[in-house]
Amino acid sequence: MKIFQLIQQKQHRGAETFACQLSKHLIRKGCQVLIISIFEGTSNLNFEGEITCLKASRKARFTDIKAWKKLAELIKIEQPDIIQANAGDTLKYAVLSKLVYRWKVPIVSRNASEVGRYLKSSVHKKLNSFFYRQVAAVYSVSEASQKDLLAHFPFLKNRTQVLPIGIEESNDIKLLDFSDAQASHIVHIGGFSFEKNHEGLIQIFERVKQKASSVKLHLVGDGPLRSKIEKIVQQKKLQQDVHFHGFVNNPLDYIKTADVLVLPSIIEGLPGVILEAMYCETPVVAYNVGGVSEVVNEETGWLIDKNEKEKFATAVLSIIKNTDQAEQRSLRAKKMINENFKNKNIALKFMNAYKDLKNKPQF
Repeated sequence: MKIFQLIQQKQHRGAETFACQLSKHLIRKGCQVLIISIFEGTSNLNFEGEITCLKASRKARFTDIKAWKKLAELIKIEQPDIIQANAGDTLKYAVLSKLVYRWKVPIVSRNASEVGRYLKSSVHKKLNSFFYRQVAAVYSVSEASQKDLLAHFPFLKNRTQVLPIGIEESNDIKLLDFSDAQASHIVHIGGFSFEKNHEGLIQIFERVKQKASSVKLHLVGDGPLRSKIEKIVQQKKLQQDVHFHGFVNNPLDYIKTADVLVLPSIIEGLPGVILEAMYCETPVVAYNVGGVSEVVNEETGWLIDKNEKEKFATAVLSIIKNTDQAEQRSLRAKKMINENFKNKNIALKFMNAYKDLKNKPQF
């Protein structure tokens, strides 16, 4: 079986990272995979094969005939069985190329978040409805993501299923030197975007600092809102306690070294960083958004209602002060990850979904 994986660009974002991880496992299971980026990017993604770029125009997303044609030519040459669109503009480019150049390969779309949160107007919803009507299937990352999708696009009911993300096993996770060995260390992994709610995280951290002075916050990642958060940290005079690490190649090392991983996001699908923390046996505190509650509960972590900053801070403090309870929940979380969320097994679920799709008549 040959699969095209479409990604937005070479960037260190969840959709692109998982597409590369999934592709590696599909190849190991005998599939042929070609990763195609819509736009040019500079990040060095963890994929051994070549990543072909359509070099699309960011200013002409609805009229980019040149890029649509290039995709159609690749399809004609390579003859893939499935085209998988992985977030961003990938579905738009796949559908428009198919409609203009009349190729027949089925398109599947990966729904990695809560699509309803991004529908800003009735026109926007109608556009998304048009694109979704052209797909053979939608694979949602969580039950919550699927429920949200069907609430807005009920015609997809018989064309969607839940296929989660997973984690990559590693025998090379190192403990880092965070310099202040006596302090407790909180880590957040994620791009500086509005979804990740860094501003709310700083407010939570202030509450933690009021009751535990010897605590540090480590922010791993980069993005458009980083400079804004840096200014907020300076205004609050937290420069000695909040550390910006930027993008790193070894996020698991930071997670493993930390005393707790926090995720106060306002929008999520199924956050891979939570699964990674559980794999590393690092306690997790997260807001109850998207599919977070499908992995975080009172047995495996600390699940907090969205925007409950005081309760979030209290949960962080309880982990710092009650390490035995944190260790017990972390062990149960690790067991859940080992049983249900390893990419090598999830890749098999994707393969079976692809095979089922091939055997069904196209609408």
